[in-house]
Amino acid sequence: MSVFQTLESVRKDKGCVAVALIDPDKKNDSALSNIVSLVNDSGFDVIFVGGSLISDNAFESRIQLIKENTDLPVVIFPGSSNQLSANADAILFLSLISGRNPQYLIGEHVKSAPVIYNLNLETIATAYILLEGGNRSSVEIMSNTTPLPMNKRDIILAHALAGQFLGNKMVFLEAGSGAENHAAVDIVSYLHSHLDIPIIVGGGVHSPASAADLRKNGAGYIVTGTQLEQNPTLNDLKMFTDFIHH
Repeated sequence: MSVFQTLESVRKDKGCVAVALIDPDKKNDSALSNIVSLVNDSGFDVIFVGGSLISDNAFESRIQLIKENTDLPVVIFPGSSNQLSANADAILFLSLISGRNPQYLIGEHVKSAPVIYNLNLETIATAYILLEGGNRSSVEIMSNTTPLPMNKRDIILAHALAGQFLGNKMVFLEAGSGAENHAAVDIVSYLHSHLDIPIIVGGGVHSPASAADLRKNGAGYIVTGTQLEQNPTLNDLKMFTDFIHH
């Protein structure tokens, strides 16, 4: 069974997939083992690994450490075509369809495709939509793209449908790391009523109650990242994943 099929089985069984996002940058080196241990013990279903900017060349060693210390699927959430590793189980093959920067619509894909092929790495085609999250995100700055306004739900839907019709397996609504606001619940509900593919929500999901609201309104995957870097307790994380699941 592919990683995508495994995750979809979890989604159908639990109602929503709890995703732990780990940024493999040197700022997290001292806490990386502890973060992975917390993720293992707190009910997460999958680990996404990646960041907009990795400030050294140790991506490979860090993802290896993560993989060696967990039984969960490890999926690369790439910020660029440089973030590839045979130690991962799969990669989100992201197209930043909310922007018009050709580098992130096709350029990075062409550069990474031969490497992914040679690594025999499973790809999960994902339509990536950047939304205004209340502050200027790293993704917005690094990709040189403008996020879609939250109040333009028909425009957001048009992008999401285009992503689906292009053959993507998932739509990722991204407000950015550390965002003040996650994708609005009414937008998630609106998209869910029109799409045939699952919705990932990332950025700005700061509380278990917010996670539960998103799940009830159609989010199929909810990403938790910033919380993992803020010395959470095991009980805090368990509450988060409990609210993400049924």
